[in-house]
Amino acid sequence: MAALVRGVFIARLTRTGKSSFLQHSGFGVRRSHQRLFSKGFLGLQARVRPLPLLIATGGGYFGYNQYGQYKDRQLEKLGIEVQPRIANEFQVSIYKSIPTRLLSRAWGRLNQVDLPTWLRKPVFRLYIWTFGVNMKEAAIEDLQHYRNLGEFFRRKLKPQVRPVCNSHCVISPADGKILHFGRVKNCEVEQVKGVTYSLETFLGPHNWTENLTANRSLDEDDPGTYQDALVTKEGNELFHCVVYLAPGDYHCFHSPTDWRVAHRRHFPGSLMSVNPGVARWIKELFCHNERVVLSGEWTHGFFSLTAVGATNVGSIRIYFDKELRTNNPRYNKGTFNDFSYVTNNRQEGVSMRKGEHLGEFNLGSTIVLLFEAPRDFTFNLKAGQKIHFGEPLGTM
Repeated sequence: MAALVRGVFIARLTRTGKSSFLQHSGFGVRRSHQRLFSKGFLGLQARVRPLPLLIATGGGYFGYNQYGQYKDRQLEKLGIEVQPRIANEFQVSIYKSIPTRLLSRAWGRLNQVDLPTWLRKPVFRLYIWTFGVNMKEAAIEDLQHYRNLGEFFRRKLKPQVRPVCNSHCVISPADGKILHFGRVKNCEVEQVKGVTYSLETFLGPHNWTENLTANRSLDEDDPGTYQDALVTKEGNELFHCVVYLAPGDYHCFHSPTDWRVAHRRHFPGSLMSVNPGVARWIKELFCHNERVVLSGEWTHGFFSLTAVGATNVGSIRIYFDKELRTNNPRYNKGTFNDFSYVTNNRQEGVSMRKGEHLGEFNLGSTIVLLFEAPRDFTFNLKAGQKIHFGEPLGTM
């Protein structure tokens, strides 16, 4: 009987062969793991994609710098003055390599996707909680009324919650935070304290209207000449004010005064973040980003309002300008597009009343005001303060 059992076992072992035995032995297991590791490594190499890798690398580097900015802000709260950490050209190039324009277009399409009714309240409540949105100010408080994120971002306010100040000549065009304000000096404008950008780079050549350069000779070696050419009346100076709109702020912007818009200049460009931390880090940030410059005149001379795009804010809309298209997939670096509102049918341009709806962003961004005014014009502001649309900026 024992001999019979041994014979059956030997026969089965012969049929399965050595390969089956080795597969269950230690040697077989090691060879199997080696093959799996080799295939896994090759598969990993095949799955590596440059776009996600670029986003991860650039995003990580950006986050590291943001952490440094956060530590600086904490020191400033303790009364310790910290010099801004200005990014060098290599650091700016790394940040600009992130495909923010592509991501912003994708975000814009996502904003237009209608949400199921049952999902609207949870999604919008999460956004409200994250960014501190005050829905009591909204004209329509019912969250289910907003079909998608885009409609929620562009929600209207109750008229009585933003009264327009009539006793001051210039009001805030939007809800937001005052990043900086003051006089323009040596053709340089401060985006935040200690970090500047070139007025000429920001606005481009001053050939949009003839009267700005009338009776003036231009000297390219004199940095003050460009600034002086914008000042059209004796005794006036050039002033600026920067308002940052956070994601939780009211996203529409309004006319800051009574003025005539004569020209639009659209600069395609990057869509880097414009939050105060990045504004302290990247010099001439507003000159890198896509922007729409509206220029014209008010009672004291030159006046301009510039809407600056940002990450996820590639869409800048001007209500009276149906031809404007921002965040186009293709553009030539360093170019700009001009459009004149002065036509045979509308020789005065576009007249705007103080407080009138002017345009909107799809998410938070920045408004830059540049205007000439008498030398006794004084801002009634503090850097970093919160401000609402309709509140006064300064007095004369």
